[in-house]
Amino acid sequence: MSSLAAIALLFTLTAAAQAQPVHYRFDPTHTFAHFELTHFGTSTIRGRLGPLHGDVEIDRGARRGRVQVEIDTSLASTGVSVLDARMREPDMLAMQAHPKAYLVAERMEFDEAGRVKALRGEFTLKGVSLPLTLTAVRFNCYTSPLFRREVCGGDFEGQFSRGAVGITHSLPFVSDTVRLLVTVEAIAQ
Repeated sequence: MSSLAAIALLFTLTAAAQAQPVHYRFDPTHTFAHFELTHFGTSTIRGRLGPLHGDVEIDRGARRGRVQVEIDTSLASTGVSVLDARMREPDMLAMQAHPKAYLVAERMEFDEAGRVKALRGEFTLKGVSLPLTLTAVRFNCYTSPLFRREVCGGDFEGQFSRGAVGITHSLPFVSDTVRLLVTVEAIAQ
């Protein structure tokens, strides 16, 4: 076989491999959601949810993908125990009635290099579903020396109205807009 034919065969096999959807599972040690709300217009209340559990499927050839995320709301933490306890109440996160939140994104946008630019889907909190876009601040894939498999991940940000899911406590002193910062790494399965 000539070297030109070998290169053509390798290119064809690589293109075929990239055209197949790849399934990833979240690495719980690297996957969290952080939230921010302004407090009296002076400072920012910050908290964290996670680890997040979920799956991703990316089809780079077709430039599409799907993300499913399950969020245990009982793991919400601001570092302030009184506020953490308050967030569990029925008029806030209602953790007894709604122990999980979900994100299902069936639309992905890609840049020219095939990296994920944004996810568009539905975020469900307290049984109420809202459209949510998470925009990539950064996204990359690499072969993990630990797992010896591809790992993809990045930092994403988006926002939603807490009033839209019935969390109106402390309005207007604490902002209605919740900023989400999601850090994720997922391992090819």
